[in-house]
Amino acid sequence: MTAMSPRPPSRRPTRPPRLAAVAAVLALALLASGCTTGPPGEISVGDLAEAKTFPYFRVYWVGPSFQARPLAAVDGLRNYVPSVGDGVYYGDCVKKKGIFGGGSCALPLQVITVLYHLHSNKALGPQRNTVVRGVPATVYDGGRSIEIYTGRVAVDIFADTYAHAIAAAQSIHPVNAPGSGAQLPSPVYCPGLYGPTDAAVEAKMDSLPGLACQKARGTTAFSRAVSGD
Repeated sequence: MTAMSPRPPSRRPTRPPRLAAVAAVLALALLASGCTTGPPGEISVGDLAEAKTFPYFRVYWVGPSFQARPLAAVDGLRNYVPSVGDGVYYGDCVKKKGIFGGGSCALPLQVITVLYHLHSNKALGPQRNTVVRGVPATVYDGGRSIEIYTGRVAVDIFADTYAHAIAAAQSIHPVNAPGSGAQLPSPVYCPGLYGPTDAAVEAKMDSLPGLACQKARGTTAFSRAVSGD
């Protein structure tokens, strides 16, 4: 089941492939009718099975409910958009997934998992870099949105309040993989954080597998030297 239209996204000015595809999806959504405000009904066993058997990467959720709000919808394989990700939605209305949460009907929570592609977080606006569950993360959109970097993916949490967003961040676990722990798996890439980073964030970035951030900094320095920037 697919959610309905969010606020138009603004991610980063260079519009890499993921963002270009998101923009196209959201432009079509904005031409359609507004947010569906009626109850979505109980999620079907088949829809939930699609999420539990999603084959491409770990899809994160917080379980069958979130603070007494039911699981309203899942994307699963049928509604998977590679450039945007695969999502789960909690609450009493459903809207189209995108880079930012929001829109005319407020979900208390939606969680989108997407394969990470290197980008800068500059266009997210005011933000704070931190460590959540042992991995780097960025808090933005007035605290209502958190992007968590883990494994091969980024997990985007969109909520109506910071309290809901951080509560979800502390409890996400894969719907399609067994087991979960207090710590999330470290990302195998170097996240494109923007803005100040404190000692805890710096230490975490420098300890990522394969020296990912050290290698990324070396590549950037070499490119600048070659281009003369």
